[in-house]
Amino acid sequence: MHESVQNYYGKVLQNSGDLKTSACCDVANMPAWLKPLLANVHPEVSARYYGCGLVAPALLQGCRVLDLGSGSGRDCYVLAQLVGPQGSVLGVDMTAEQLAVANAHLDYHAERFGYANVAFRHGYIEDLAALDLADASFDVIVSNCVINLSPDKDSVLREAYRLLKPGGELYFSDVYADRRLADELRQDEVLYGECLGGALYWNDFEHLARRHGFSDPRLVEDQPIAITDPALADKLGDARFFSATYRLFKLDGLEPACEDYGQAVIYQGSIPGAATAFVLDKHHRIETGRVFPVCGNTWHMLKDSRFAAHFQFIGDFSRHFGLFAGCGGGLPFDQQGAAASSPASCC
Repeated sequence: MHESVQNYYGKVLQNSGDLKTSACCDVANMPAWLKPLLANVHPEVSARYYGCGLVAPALLQGCRVLDLGSGSGRDCYVLAQLVGPQGSVLGVDMTAEQLAVANAHLDYHAERFGYANVAFRHGYIEDLAALDLADASFDVIVSNCVINLSPDKDSVLREAYRLLKPGGELYFSDVYADRRLADELRQDEVLYGECLGGALYWNDFEHLARRHGFSDPRLVEDQPIAITDPALADKLGDARFFSATYRLFKLDGLEPACEDYGQAVIYQGSIPGAATAFVLDKHHRIETGRVFPVCGNTWHMLKDSRFAAHFQFIGDFSRHFGLFAGCGGGLPFDQQGAAASSPASCC
C-alpha cells in the first residue's frame, strides 16, 4: 500500500478540495488561539493539508516534538510556534512531493518566527529505527490522519513507545470504524487514500495500544465522518467512521481499568491557554481551584508528566476503594449526526 498512498497524496491530491469525504478534514472547531498561528503558515503549505483533527496538546513550550506523517508541514510549522526557540519539531514523511513543499518554506517560516526549529526527514513511520532516532528522545509525538494509512500499525506504536521519554505522550488524530472492515474494502485504493480503508475498528486499536505499552488510551474528542460520495457510501454499506483524537501516555504503573484510591487533584489554572479549566480528555475537564476526584491512572498522567507543576495532589495509593465510578465499555464516540450528509469544513 505504500506506493498507492504515495501516489494518492503526491499526485492525485493537489489540494484539500480533491478529497471525496470529510475524513481528512479538520472537523474540530478551530480555537481562537490557533488562528494567528495558522496565519503564519505559508499558503502553499496549508493548501496541501489533509489532517483530520488538531494535534496541539497543551504545554509544549521547550518540548522536542516528532510529527509522524508530516506531509507538507502545516502541523510542524504550527507546533514550532508552540514549542518556541528552546524546543524543536521533526517531521517524518514518505511522500517526496509533500516533503518538497515542506522543505521549500523552511527559510520563510524561520524568518517569520524569528528562529529555526523545524526539520524534515524522508522515511517510513513503521521504520523510524532507520532514521537513527535515539530511544526516549521526544517529549511528545503527534500524528494527523496518517497511522490509518500505515500497513503495519504494530510497528508504528512500538516505535512511538520506544522514542518517547518516560511521561511523554503520543497525541494524535485519526480515523476509526465501528466494526472490522471486509478485506475488499481494506484493499480499495480510493478508500485507503481517503483514510477509510485502513481505519481500524476502534476496539482493536485500543487493544493494540495496550499491547505496546500504552496501558490506558484516552479519547480527547471525536466527530462522525460524512461519506458524501455516493459510490463510496454504497461500497461501505452500514459501516460508520469517526475522526478521533487520542492521547497515549508512556507511564509505568498504569492499570487495565480505572481504580479508585480516594485521590483528587486541584488544577491551579497556570497552563497557558487554559486559565479556567484543563481538559485532559473527553471525560476529564478539570476546573481551576476545584477539588476533582480522579482514578489512579489519571493521577499518574498528571503527576508523572509535564503537567505535574500545575496541580496540587491529594491522597496516595495506600487504600483501594474498587473500580472508579463510570469506568465502562462500549463505543466511545458520539453518534449524533453520524448519518449526516454534509461534509465538515476544512481549514
